[in-house]
Amino acid sequence: MAMGVLTSSRGRNSRRAPMAEINVTPFVDVMLVLLIIFMVTAPLLNSGVPVELPESRANALPNEVEQVTVSMGNDGTIYIDDAPQMPGRFAEGLSAIPARADGSLPDVTLRADRSLDYGRVMAVMGELNRAGFNSISLVTSGSSDQP
Repeated sequence: MAMGVLTSSRGRNSRRAPMAEINVTPFVDVMLVLLIIFMVTAPLLNSGVPVELPESRANALPNEVEQVTVSMGNDGTIYIDDAPQMPGRFAEGLSAIPARADGSLPDVTLRADRSLDYGRVMAVMGELNRAGFNSISLVTSGSSDQP
């Protein structure tokens, strides 16, 4: 009788007192569903630009907190942390990136689609170098067969 109402045995003029218990089962159910939803969607929030990465046998580098992700889509569009850059405005986008607390520039993670021309990727890397970003990591998908 968890949801019932208590009655006294005095008879006809008795007052009914509500139970002071709270049923927390629905609350726990909702919280568990939300936890599962966040656990499933959190890995998907890492990068929003769809890029088909090339494969490599290189070992993974440790993730650093202060990183800037530069992505190149298969149509050649350049993104700085999921923000598309207008053609010819990539250098301005790089100059807007704030420096670290010690004055150095953050590391750059470059994600380029495998269908892009090598020269376009090298042009972006050259622009990164010219802007002072000297620590550039190239992102690949998993392992590939040995060439």
